[in-house]
Amino acid sequence: MSIPSLHAETIAIRGADEKTAFNEHNPALFLTSSFVFDSAAEGAALFAGQSSGYTYSRTNNPNVAAFQTRVAQLEQGAAGIATATGMAAINAVFLTFLKAGDHVVASRSLFGTTVGLMNGLLPKLGIEVTFVSQTDVADWQAAIQPNTRMLFLETPSNPLNELADIAALAAIAHQHDALLVVDNSFLSPALQQPLRLGADLSVQSATKAIDGQGRVMGGVVCGSEALIKEVYLHVRTTGEVLSPFNAWVLLGGLETLYVRMEKQCANALAIAQFLQVQPQVKQVHYTGLADHPQRELVNQQQQGGGIVVAFEVNGGETAAWKVIDAVSLFSKTGNLGDVKSTITHPWTTTHGRMPAEDKLQAGIQPGLIRLSVGLEHVADLKADLAQALSEL
Repeated sequence: MSIPSLHAETIAIRGADEKTAFNEHNPALFLTSSFVFDSAAEGAALFAGQSSGYTYSRTNNPNVAAFQTRVAQLEQGAAGIATATGMAAINAVFLTFLKAGDHVVASRSLFGTTVGLMNGLLPKLGIEVTFVSQTDVADWQAAIQPNTRMLFLETPSNPLNELADIAALAAIAHQHDALLVVDNSFLSPALQQPLRLGADLSVQSATKAIDGQGRVMGGVVCGSEALIKEVYLHVRTTGEVLSPFNAWVLLGGLETLYVRMEKQCANALAIAQFLQVQPQVKQVHYTGLADHPQRELVNQQQQGGGIVVAFEVNGGETAAWKVIDAVSLFSKTGNLGDVKSTITHPWTTTHGRMPAEDKLQAGIQPGLIRLSVGLEHVADLKADLAQALSEL
């Protein structure tokens, strides 16, 4: 079976696999901390990297190996490394490629916890961060310093669905011998492949769309074999590894990723269009809308609008809370990518730890509500939102 000749939907189901002597149809679950050697010589060769195989699940495990390789195939990368969570993946990238005295240029529209990591941990290590506009390429160029080693962004942004031009920023990064790292959690490889557009590394939270049912946590980094080898050495040493059970669950999630994303995108577009005509709604943010201000860029680098819709209601935080409290179908939770639709208030949850001025600068308003649209019948989701908005 030649993987490059297969469509992504097929690779998601029949990509990298690790079979036992029993030749099972579905992946076996390798719940073991270590693996036995036939001889001392074999053990020595495995530990020295002179032969391939498994020694210890912190180093590698068949379930983890299959998962990270299959995601890399979908991301169009040469290799991948899985981690315990999406934030562990981001942290591993930072600590692998950055050192004291280095400088990072980052979008100010990043996920709140990522901003917290950049503002809290990196300065303690002597690493400087400059935050710039998500959408203004000139702003990124102007922020470059002689010691800039990385450009970091998430596109579309969480939760405003603003795009960054991956190809343009890759050109800037490479002109200055820096890495371009893209958080692909919002879209997953089903809808976007940052490496194809010039990014050096694509990171994502597998907890989101890849799992798709809010069951387990995981993260993954994809890129060239040389870069991933460096991240692997860090992850193996620090123990930020994905558990075999979680990898096994996430492999199952990959099998339905494409069909789920297709339907969830269709539902999300219908919800966004519905919200646009509601009098209580001030503004709707969704990349699938025909009037999205970056429509041309959406068409260039995404294969769909995504599953997240954000909208601002009149009346600020009080009104937003009233809507959230009034829904009955949408789950009130901060997760996204689930087949169950979710609703949250970014100002006080996902971005709650950011200073108010930073939130406002990133476009996060007190009246903003974020939806992750699932697989329920779209008419039921509209009805739930309509009755909630009627409370205003």
